[in-house]
Amino acid sequence: MVYTSVQEPGGTYSNKCLENKEKNGRLQTESQTESQTESQNEDDGRGKWSGNLDFLLSCVGYAVSITNIWRFPYLCYKNGGGAFLIPYVIFLVVCVLPLIFIEYALGQFSSSGVLTVWKISPLLKGIGYGTLLASAIYCTYVNVIISWVLYFLYQSFTSVLPWSHCNNEWNTINCLDIQNRSSGIQNGTVYNSSFGIQNGTLTSNATKKTASEEFWTHKVLQITDGIENIGGIRLELLICLFIAWLIVFLCLCKGIKSSGKVVYVTVTFPYVVLLIFLVRAVTLPGAIDGIKFMFIPKWHKLLSSQVWGEAALQIFFSTAVGWGGYITFASFNRFNHNLYREAILVPFINGGTSILAGFIAFCILGYMANVKGMQVAEVVDQGPGLAFVAYPEAISTFPVSPLWAVLFFLMMLTLGIDTQFGTIETVHSALVDEYPKLLRNRKTLFMTAICCVGFLSGIPYVMNGGIYILQTVDWYVGLITPMIAAIMECILIGWIYGTEQFYDDIEMMTGRRPSPLWGIFWKFITPTSVVLMVVFNLIQFTPVSYGTYKYPSWAVVVGWMIGFASVIPIPLYITKDLWAAEGTLLHRIKTRLTAGSDYGPALAVNCIKPAELLQLTTTERLDNDMSNQPDVFNEKQNMI
Repeated sequence: MVYTSVQEPGGTYSNKCLENKEKNGRLQTESQTESQTESQNEDDGRGKWSGNLDFLLSCVGYAVSITNIWRFPYLCYKNGGGAFLIPYVIFLVVCVLPLIFIEYALGQFSSSGVLTVWKISPLLKGIGYGTLLASAIYCTYVNVIISWVLYFLYQSFTSVLPWSHCNNEWNTINCLDIQNRSSGIQNGTVYNSSFGIQNGTLTSNATKKTASEEFWTHKVLQITDGIENIGGIRLELLICLFIAWLIVFLCLCKGIKSSGKVVYVTVTFPYVVLLIFLVRAVTLPGAIDGIKFMFIPKWHKLLSSQVWGEAALQIFFSTAVGWGGYITFASFNRFNHNLYREAILVPFINGGTSILAGFIAFCILGYMANVKGMQVAEVVDQGPGLAFVAYPEAISTFPVSPLWAVLFFLMMLTLGIDTQFGTIETVHSALVDEYPKLLRNRKTLFMTAICCVGFLSGIPYVMNGGIYILQTVDWYVGLITPMIAAIMECILIGWIYGTEQFYDDIEMMTGRRPSPLWGIFWKFITPTSVVLMVVFNLIQFTPVSYGTYKYPSWAVVVGWMIGFASVIPIPLYITKDLWAAEGTLLHRIKTRLTAGSDYGPALAVNCIKPAELLQLTTTERLDNDMSNQPDVFNEKQNMI
């Protein structure tokens, strides 16, 4: 049977629609109500978002992560203050926005995860496997960070925050109580002092550490002296890790039907807390110094390639482009969803959140500099040091500090969980789509298995030396794979699949043909910018370190192995696919690079543009319905 209505003036939709329609059965009648349309689009048992806001909030939650809180402020300070925002916004527009648009369109058009979406170019399916592996590794340690947050949250339910003073059993003689300007020796007692006293005299060259820093290193992590000494399991963190995975499982056990509702709370709550902190932060003494320090532009910095490179890397990695989450989330959209809206909103919301978080961070850092009698530059930090040392330290000086601590760590918890939703759903959906007969009817059981494996994989991270392992994995896992995926997405759409065909696909979904400007970005500007990012990242890359600790050579080698573990599937799959194909090498490459007949919309009705579907007469629809009905009479006659 042939659907003549899919013909387009000046061209024809690819074979995918003709074959998919026959495979999926009769043409479904387009309903005039949105609820019936949603019901029709529940294809192949994958499910769809309950509403458009579910999708938007899930994407925002996936993009806006803890790194918006702990890395952007430092980079802004380091690279020229307000001047840093110029390259940051430029790369957001020319690089991230076009890539997110591609990933939304690919996922929504094919209703596929990061593996089956590569039916568009079977030879490149190894990129899907690489993305899947990188996401799987990433999700093992995101929940470890959440476990730290849970531990801090638990410790916040008290009248006096334990990191606000030096009167704890874990404090050393080098502990500095910033509120009382006193050290760890009080009432003639040295607390837990295993060093610092020689012949009964306090060493004069000891390095002072704040109470919050000692709480982080001596109480939370109970850190060892290096990765060579991994130590034992931190039972308290192990319990927190279990709780973190339990929360994730309960939110994802029903797939997007459950997570799509949870994000209404977990995505909006951080913004409520940020606004509360904003009001508080701007009223702190010294806040204006921090604001000036961050936002007064140093224009000469714009002449530095370092500034442009770090701006590009920050916006690329903070939005999680190339990790597969956007493809996965978009695959649950209704086929005719307006993807333009989210493609523009999500990257700008992410960038705006980073700027807001940076503003609050430097208000607080300016305040801490004022409290300590130091310069703002001396209290600036990034990474876990900002989230688990500097922020808690500042909060401990607030009136009713436990309440502020609870709010802050609840915000951190929701930020981490939202990121984990997208990462785990990427892994889950990819494998369910790849093995539907085995897994589609066992989704909850499979999600249980993923969470159990994730929990077991996280145990090494919650050992005494686990922070060294986590730092190594985090340092290398996303080094190059997401960028390769982004580059290949641009090459695929711009030069292999073709922008005109891609425009056809988008027009088929939305009824609007994209501007030719998108094609210029996809063909030239965006891939060039990502290639430059790769070059810059490799040139300025330094071996993994943690604070002043330098890793041994074998640990660096292991780190590089982790980094390339998600790259290896790409050449391996290309080799396997070409070996299995027939014909000359050139013919094999050409054939396997082009979209197969099984790539396209999951439902037959979606192979027709909205405008064309409305033009179908009732008779044509009935003819299509009848032509797809099984010939029951003939079957019965044959049986007789």
